[in-house]
Amino acid sequence: MGALHEGHLSLVRHALQENSDVFISIFVNPTQFAAHEDLDSYPVTWKEDMKKLEELQQEHIETVDQSQKPGMIRGVFAPTVKTMYPTLPPTSDIAGPGSFVTITPLGSQLEGASRPIFFRGVATVCTKLFNIVQAERVYFGQKDIQQSILIKRMVKDFHIPTEVRVVPTQREADGLAMSSRNVYLGDRRREDATVLSRALFATRDLYNEGVLDVRRLRKAAFNVFEEDAARVRSDGRVGPSGRLEIDYIAVSHPDTMGTIVDDDKLNPRIGAVVSAAMIVSPVDKPKTQEELNQRIVRLIDNVILEPRIDPQDRKYLRQHAANPGKFRKVPQLSIRKVPQGAREDLKPEEQAGGVGGQDVEAPKQ
Repeated sequence: MGALHEGHLSLVRHALQENSDVFISIFVNPTQFAAHEDLDSYPVTWKEDMKKLEELQQEHIETVDQSQKPGMIRGVFAPTVKTMYPTLPPTSDIAGPGSFVTITPLGSQLEGASRPIFFRGVATVCTKLFNIVQAERVYFGQKDIQQSILIKRMVKDFHIPTEVRVVPTQREADGLAMSSRNVYLGDRRREDATVLSRALFATRDLYNEGVLDVRRLRKAAFNVFEEDAARVRSDGRVGPSGRLEIDYIAVSHPDTMGTIVDDDKLNPRIGAVVSAAMIVSPVDKPKTQEELNQRIVRLIDNVILEPRIDPQDRKYLRQHAANPGKFRKVPQLSIRKVPQGAREDLKPEEQAGGVGGQDVEAPKQ
């Protein structure tokens, strides 16, 4: 949506490394903002964004292997609202008129529960974008993990011929996940906000030590948060609510984002996603030049608990690699064209099924 930072540029770098022609899309999508959210004040930095893209292109040209043809940024797609929503003004009302794409239940849990129209807006605008651009690959960031999983599901369910690539989260030196909304924090709250990543890292560290109990994993994150929140309260650094507030800390299935409850244990062969959202209140007594940072800021972050391969799995994978012929391949469907009007000449058993004038023959076993 613009206001490009290193996280966005990382997506472009990956695209340049894997494609000859790269197009960037910049569009602040109104249908994913609720009425009380920051659409009107969302940072728009067009000139700075173009400069960063030009510098990134030059950097890529200079660093790519001379024997290879470098990927090139061919253009920036920055449509108007009228282009993306041609028949009706876009609405943020849940019951408002318009054509929308909804992915359930994925779009209504976690972030979707806190922001009911958000994923409807994301899925709708991405469907429009994919239809217009017809890209071979699209790149999303892990920081918005639920969004990335939702887009993957949408592409699969609607047979959109686009590959979705997810790029790891880019972080500041102190661990804070890069976000366009970080500019709202100011210096003092910016320091406090690192508690979110530290809480998630504590969960990941415990998992890497072998802990699979979901209750213990979530408690590790809450402990870090509570200790830091107590320090912030005692310093009088946050008001008017007097605290940093966690919206949720959830352990979820990596494919569906379905919540794994506290009484369960993780399946180490599957792993999990630990995601969290935090609300940062304004500072109690703003100093000079802090007035612009006097807004409530909501931050999200996540870590991936990578699946583990036990010795039996490794043995199976080694056998598969050494003897690929032992593993039965699924037979492919054969398709043959049936001339228009010739269908009545087919035998009854040949008339079963068919799509778009093409009959599908069952594979021979």
